[in-house]
Amino acid sequence: MKLVKGIIIFLIINFGALAMGTLLMNNEPQTTWYASLNKAPWTPPGWLFGVAWSTIMLCFSIYMAYLYKLKTEASILVLFSIQFVLNVSWNFLFFNKHFILLGLICILLLTLVVAKFLFDYKATLKYKSLLILPYLVWLCIATSLNAYIFIYN
Repeated sequence: MKLVKGIIIFLIINFGALAMGTLLMNNEPQTTWYASLNKAPWTPPGWLFGVAWSTIMLCFSIYMAYLYKLKTEASILVLFSIQFVLNVSWNFLFFNKHFILLGLICILLLTLVVAKFLFDYKATLKYKSLLILPYLVWLCIATSLNAYIFIYN
């Protein structure tokens, strides 16, 4: 039962982060500013972002519940908190404030934090580490999109 409780708690926190990030975007993906940006040719359609993030947060919540069940170290929660802040902050920096370079730095840091989770705990979680791969892959794509916008705008 402890694992199920952990999954529920991390689902609430992670989907809460998505909700906060959406609020902090201030509908910017639908604005003239975003529409006028020179975006990467590999930019996915808008609907895919919601599907991707929902899948990512579901997998990441299960990953975190397993990890925290096996290792209840404070450092895991510190790393998780840093991830949370960076994830939410990117929306504010990029979309709300139009700080493309700061957004790029933020998403690079977020990618490093998620990679740290993967590499630091793969021996502990073994095959369950695959649950964090969607997050890391998506962040690599998102980082490339942000970098393209920074370079070409």
